[in-house]
Amino acid sequence: MNKEWWKESVVYQVYPRSFKDSNGDGIGDLRGIIEKLDYLKELGIDVIWLSPVYKSPNDDNGYDISDYEDIMDEFGTMEDMDELIKEGNKRGIKILMDLVVNHTSDEHKWFIESKKSKDNHYRDYYIWRDPVNGKEPNDLKSTFSGSAWQYDETTGQYYLHLFSRKQPDLNWENEEVRNKVYDMMNFWIDKGIGGFRMDVIELIGKVPDKKIKENGPKLHEYIKEMNRKTFGDKNLLTVGEAWCSNPEIAEQYSNPDGSELSMVFQFEHILLDQQPNKEKWDLKPLELLDLKKALSRWQLELEGKGWNSLFWNNHDVPRIVSRWGNDKEYRVESAKMLATLLHGMKGTPYIYQGEELGMTNIRFEELNDYKDIETLNMYEERIEQGYKHEDIMNSIYEKGRDNARTPIQWDDSENAGFTNGDPWIKINLNYKEINAKSQLNDEKSIFNYYKNLIKIRKTNPVVVYGKYELILEENKEIFAYTRTLENEMVLVICNFTESKAKFVFDGISKFKYKELLISNYDVDINQSVNNIELEPYEARIYKFIN
Repeated sequence: MNKEWWKESVVYQVYPRSFKDSNGDGIGDLRGIIEKLDYLKELGIDVIWLSPVYKSPNDDNGYDISDYEDIMDEFGTMEDMDELIKEGNKRGIKILMDLVVNHTSDEHKWFIESKKSKDNHYRDYYIWRDPVNGKEPNDLKSTFSGSAWQYDETTGQYYLHLFSRKQPDLNWENEEVRNKVYDMMNFWIDKGIGGFRMDVIELIGKVPDKKIKENGPKLHEYIKEMNRKTFGDKNLLTVGEAWCSNPEIAEQYSNPDGSELSMVFQFEHILLDQQPNKEKWDLKPLELLDLKKALSRWQLELEGKGWNSLFWNNHDVPRIVSRWGNDKEYRVESAKMLATLLHGMKGTPYIYQGEELGMTNIRFEELNDYKDIETLNMYEERIEQGYKHEDIMNSIYEKGRDNARTPIQWDDSENAGFTNGDPWIKINLNYKEINAKSQLNDEKSIFNYYKNLIKIRKTNPVVVYGKYELILEENKEIFAYTRTLENEMVLVICNFTESKAKFVFDGISKFKYKELLISNYDVDINQSVNNIELEPYEARIYKFIN
């Protein structure tokens, strides 16, 4: 059992634009985050994953970077950034920077030079190809709709962009590009950050001429080189975003020999409510047995060979209580149940801002209230393909990225205490009922439930390092599992439905009952653990000793 600080940590993702505005311009900023560090300390988290704060024209909300060693004007200054790192460290909170190195902005100085001529020194920093029969080099598609190739009239060639056309892909085959990236990473490591979350890292080994995007032949070679030249001997947390990963590939990334990364984000569970081989907008209901199978596979197959990251939400996916809980009459119960299910598992948990308050998805009536480039491009594309407006809007209500991007609801004052200006995106109208201020001193709030889950992880090594075993595998209402370490075991029981459900299990014979660690309803602690009638969305964690 390799003990590591990042295995015992809980990470909190801050999406700066929507976190806290300190200067009244309607946009969250670094000083706003500094202002709320005590709130995060109170919650008990150890690491802030900071979505990009670098200089950017904001075509894709900061994931299009024009200068990796400077700060976006709207977010503040490098002095503010240094202060955030320092103030975080004072409170035992490390800062995880978002590393976006598959592509840059087309306004980055490298690309501005690269475009000038075919023999420019920076030409080979990006991926340029001649037209084929007067058209795109091949039919590679952009994640944000349309072709992944953009014609440039100056030199008569196309450049590759797997995302927006304002996000040209870097050429990782070029050693100089790689070394510049490593220099930039070391610049941030020297500032005292706690590690990196690596945006779409599985794409850096792409072979566009063979139409290979993810998991290219040199991907792991590049990551090993990055490890050697930057964070490898620094004991940092590194997590790679890998949409096309499976447990076998994840073992390579998170091999305990430490030659690559600490862990990856995998998305198998996140894809379970879309129709097979379709886009995320093509919806289908979640089947609990599919969720059990997906999460359990990762728990079991990485046991002793790698490390899991645990998450329900981030800036790219909708809010979990609206997605797989019930954000109306059982919002509080289902938010706590979903948290229990995840935080009881083996891996490093990630909380997305507002999740700890049970914030919900947004439904804007007007399309132009949405800001997300992916959503707006998809709308245009689907209207052209003959989809109905209502159907497209329903998909946006379910899966649009702006669901997770509305500002944090701090209190019930105007603009939810996020800003005293005009917010960059509209605030969810339920902020009067759902806000941090009303939850901090309410011991039954979702916030305090998350706080207790984090405390349980910190005081029970079995929750961090214990072996996972799924129980009641075929039960379509209850997701239950055990975690065992030496002479201790915890039992996690979650009713995934809005009806009562019977939990009947007698496989705990060699352990004796010690205590109920947490539950989201008032529980009679003398009740037999083998036979329980669970309330809607009820969740419990029991501890046993041998």
